[in-house]
Amino acid sequence: MKLVKNSEIRELTNEQILAKIEEYKEELFNLRFSQATGNLEKPSRINELRKTVARMKTILRERELNK
Repeated sequence: MKLVKNSEIRELTNEQILAKIEEYKEELFNLRFSQATGNLEKPSRINELRKTVARMKTILRERELNK
């Protein structure tokens, strides 16, 4: 899966961003579970997802403050 750019996130609606956040959080949970059982192939994916979720939340917050 490729890294999501800020410009791509900004093109989405708030609802789409929230849906993506939920999707990524679910994937994060599964990756952490894999890590705990020792089956994780790409540990860097966890950091990547965490940062992507944080960027999405930041953009949502910016929109909230600009209203």
